[in-house]
Amino acid sequence: MTRRTVRIAMNGVTGRMGYRQHLVRSILAIREQGGIDLGDGSTLWPEPVLVGRRDLALKAIAERHGLDEWSTDLDAVLTDGSIDVYFDSQVTSAREDALRKAIGAGKHIYTEKPTATGLDGALSLARLAHEAGIKHGVVQDKLFLPGLLKLKRLVDGGFFGRILSVRGEFGYWVFEGDWQEAQRPSWNYRSEDGGGIVVDMFPHWEYVLNGLFGRVTSVQALAATHIPRRWDEQGRAYDATADDSAYGVFELEGGIVAQINSSWAVRVNRDELVEFQVDGTEGSAVAGLRRCRAQHRSGTPKPVWNPDLPATEVFREQWQEVPDNGEFDNGFKAQWELFLRHVALGTPYDWDLLAGARGVQLAELGLLSSAEGRRMSVPELSL
Repeated sequence: MTRRTVRIAMNGVTGRMGYRQHLVRSILAIREQGGIDLGDGSTLWPEPVLVGRRDLALKAIAERHGLDEWSTDLDAVLTDGSIDVYFDSQVTSAREDALRKAIGAGKHIYTEKPTATGLDGALSLARLAHEAGIKHGVVQDKLFLPGLLKLKRLVDGGFFGRILSVRGEFGYWVFEGDWQEAQRPSWNYRSEDGGGIVVDMFPHWEYVLNGLFGRVTSVQALAATHIPRRWDEQGRAYDATADDSAYGVFELEGGIVAQINSSWAVRVNRDELVEFQVDGTEGSAVAGLRRCRAQHRSGTPKPVWNPDLPATEVFREQWQEVPDNGEFDNGFKAQWELFLRHVALGTPYDWDLLAGARGVQLAELGLLSSAEGRRMSVPELSL
């Protein structure tokens, strides 16, 4: 079988997400399986070139995984004609400039979100990429999670009838950093560094809602900084200037109402770190990262409100598990494979920089809604 090599400049692999999900569990996992079978007698072999600011960290990662190429000089990497794809998982504030350089160098683009710190920048990137004729994609990993894939199966099969509402709960307690190390980097809690849960999570909610239920047409949000003081990686106290919690109400096409709470200041009392409940005229479902449970109209019990007597029903036992009916790969890896096929074969790919701009738009409008205390319309975007 013929091997076709695609060389990928991976910027930001010294960070938690860039290293674990994109390098180890995606690109290196694709190599471990022998590449991507293109179906024409050839396989696509990803060759990562590690890029970042810390040479010792890059060298250590390269040696750990038997990789030969790494660099702290992004400009030099982008002028290398053998590089096919530029991938970015840097901090948000550094991303837009790097993507502009990569587009200018004619590289195909695959990037984490948000793609820019504001809608104007995100739309500009989408237009530049379109004009350059390159292929471009944005990570929208949650659509590839087993729980949401099962949920989509129910949606596509008409299980819900007319969908009425979506309720989402996301989050967990992120330690302040004084007596226990924080699970997230400190820049996440500084707005001047591009931090904040609205900027981080509203782009996720945009593509989840859009991909499963319909376009978001309005947003009303309240953002809060519940923990105003935190400690950074060096143990130094700092003021948290970014929101750590957000409470959003989204109206979708067709009149569906979605309510999603996002918080890094909440202790988990649910089965998974994120869960979505969908209610429709014919049935309901609750989906998380991996599981999905459903309750059809014909099997819906008839609870009666009586606060004077203890509940005798175990409500969670009244739902039916949605079967896997197949094997699910890592969501990041699955989307990487689709994007690399898109680069190699030109196969359809929907999650581009314009889709990324919609996420930035929703975050921007969510923050504006919170600041002004009003509901904001979400206009359709186009190039």
